[in-house]
Amino acid sequence: MNVKTETTPYEMIGGEAGIHRLVDRFYALMDELPEAYMVRKMHPESLAGSAQSLFEFLSGWFGGPPLYEAKKGHPRLRMRHAPYAVDRAVHDEWMLCMKQAIEEQVPDAAFRDWLLGTFSQMANHMINTEHAPPCHFGMPATA
Repeated sequence: MNVKTETTPYEMIGGEAGIHRLVDRFYALMDELPEAYMVRKMHPESLAGSAQSLFEFLSGWFGGPPLYEAKKGHPRLRMRHAPYAVDRAVHDEWMLCMKQAIEEQVPDAAFRDWLLGTFSQMANHMINTEHAPPCHFGMPATA
């Protein structure tokens, strides 16, 4: 008899629907918050493709179907973000949106804290410059 005792983050967030809610709210905040201006400029005008990629990545990262890897291979997040100048300010703006989305979408306090810590570690790993030059609508900045 195989008894499953551990619940995955994918299950805890509510599976596919829960991840969609988190991702949709995250990108809505990026569009709405003036404090997210720099990170928003780094994305294309339409956030649909970014939202789909983040949804697919989070599905596998949280222990659900590995949708991102099936399409694009190993995430290699730092390498995929290397063309973009990510400094502490961009990091902070990205985390502002993610933190608010998590706080609004995840009722369980312990899971919310775990998510915030996990996303913070990932966002810290994306920093690749001290100062990000201007970047417009998904076009990589040159350092």
